[in-house]
Amino acid sequence: MFSLLALSLISCVSTKSTLKNVDDNAPSPQLTAENTFVLTEYSKDKKYGFDSSYPVNVFYLNTANDTINAVRYLNALAGPQGEKIAYTKIESCCPFPTKRSGMGAGFLDVYELRWEGQKKPIQLYMNIYEKGYLLVPVGLSIKK
Repeated sequence: MFSLLALSLISCVSTKSTLKNVDDNAPSPQLTAENTFVLTEYSKDKKYGFDSSYPVNVFYLNTANDTINAVRYLNALAGPQGEKIAYTKIESCCPFPTKRSGMGAGFLDVYELRWEGQKKPIQLYMNIYEKGYLLVPVGLSIKK
């Protein structure tokens, strides 16, 4: 049954990736004492993290820790004025081809972010399969 499901998923995935910001040469992120990523640069691209073609590429090393880097990244962020953020994974979507998955396909994880005083929650697309430069999305800040 699983192999039939996997085959049907793979058949729905194009052989050409739609992801625009994958970079295998991106440096591995450093960790703080609080086990969050050290973020130092802000994105100038309003699509970064907010568009499924420009996800935050947090990469992971094995399936035992498939969400650890997403958590390390999200815990390094703050709201626009330094507000503490809360986040929830709301779905997986947007299949794409990858050599870093046994199925040959990966999915983006969509996280909803909230903070005090915010009018409407925002959603970030996260890619755990590929590497890329880790930046702070437009409108967010680095947790102090």
